Amino acid sequence: MNILTILCVLFPVLAGAALFIWRPQNREVRNRYSITVVGVNAVFVLGTALLSAINGADSMAVHIADLSPMLSIAFRPDGVSLVFGCIIGVLWPVTTLYAFSYMAHEGRESLFFGFFIITFGVVAGIAYSANFFTLYLCYEFMTLVTLPLVMHEMDDKARSAGKKYVLYSMTGAALVFICLMYFCRYADSLAFTYGGILNMDKAKGHEKELMTVFVLAFFGFGVKAAIFPFHRWLPAASVAPTPVTALLHAVAVVKSGAFAVMRLVYFGFGCDFLRGTWAQYIVLAASAFTVMFGSVMALRMPHLKRRLAYSTVSNLSYILVAFASMSPVGLAGGLLHMIFHAVIKISLFFCAGAMLHHNELEYVCDMEGLSKKMPVTCGVFLIASLALMGIPPLGGFLSKWTIGTAAAANLNWAGYLGASSLIVSAILTTLYMMSAAVRFYFPLKDAPEQPERIHEADRLMTGPLVFLMGLLGVLSLLSWPLSAWIGGLV
Repeated sequence: MNILTILCVLFPVLAGAALFIWRPQNREVRNRYSITVVGVNAVFVLGTALLSAINGADSMAVHIADLSPMLSIAFRPDGVSLVFGCIIGVLWPVTTLYAFSYMAHEGRESLFFGFFIITFGVVAGIAYSANFFTLYLCYEFMTLVTLPLVMHEMDDKARSAGKKYVLYSMTGAALVFICLMYFCRYADSLAFTYGGILNMDKAKGHEKELMTVFVLAFFGFGVKAAIFPFHRWLPAASVAPTPVTALLHAVAVVKSGAFAVMRLVYFGFGCDFLRGTWAQYIVLAASAFTVMFGSVMALRMPHLKRRLAYSTVSNLSYILVAFASMSPVGLAGGLLHMIFHAVIKISLFFCAGAMLHHNELEYVCDMEGLSKKMPVTCGVFLIASLALMGIPPLGGFLSKWTIGTAAAANLNWAGYLGASSLIVSAILTTLYMMSAAVRFYFPLKDAPEQPERIHEADRLMTGPLVFLMGLLGVLSLLSWPLSAWIGGLV
């Protein structure tokens, strides 16, 4: 059955590349092909996760090739990778349906869906990588295949965003490459091992050097997780079509960065090696600062998509605070927030995309009384905003509570800073999300009525929104069992 693990990566890469050659002119044919490929691969990804959970990670492990005694290409879906695999397996088909409507008038659709499908396979490779070398290869390949998506419009803003994305990504790649070289020297294998892969006999006497390398690698992987000061590419990338920004900000790139940080902390250097050191304090403090910085910047943004982009900057560092807490509770809290943030933020970006695509509404100040014309979109935005704020019983509450508990449990200034940042950010999140949502339902007294041309999005947009709210409701009801399940994965 481990052929499924290979198909998760290889099938969408080949199927997406086929669109570059075939380039069907009939939109209906292309859409059917795209949803079939994405749907089939979602079955492969979720099937791999299910079989791995039932039969064990080794049953789905695949070894591709050895490039040297230390460097090998292999895939092995373990416990923590199941979380990321389920996220992409569920949300990619939903985004595909949404993209059919959004991209209908954007042009170059074969190119778009080709890279869109390839990215699915590459991100699955990141989720199911068996070692740091395979993770690194897939991680960098993801930069290459998502760049055309970011630059799809090919105007000045898109080109500028693409240049910034590549510059930041390559900087992060260089920092991670340094770490990879140190692992080759101070570890016996690059295969993921909970507790760390360092050989302590080899590392003895080089602890300070290795901690410096850890900090560099944390920021290297943190580039795609938009940690300050490497966050600037993310708001710039919001010029891309909304299906792209939804994937960038909720599912693919940013979650890959957070997931790689988790691998680095728990399966690379190990918590026992790092906990209580200056290296932990630096990354924990940097993550806490980014939480507050992103929230402050979101509050200042009048442009809705850019506001959501800075919100993503903040919420990604919630996850980094959890992982930097370096405890089993932190690991569970970070993975739980990955799930809830993915569903919440992709819903919010879908709402923003519907407002922009159908009605050319970009700025919050232009959305007074919008709920009368777009009741479904505004309703979903309100519910997702409440979940992002962490209002119980919605799932965002439990994940934030778990992260705050894990941070405070460090009993040092960095941990208290991390926990405090979540409280401050929660207040700021309420301000920047509700200041938009309230306008939809309670317009200013002197605000003009929305023009007649304003209307609700079509079914291909509202359908995914309704599904996502149903999914959020189910996950919220099951948040405690889900938290317990995640806590037992490792």
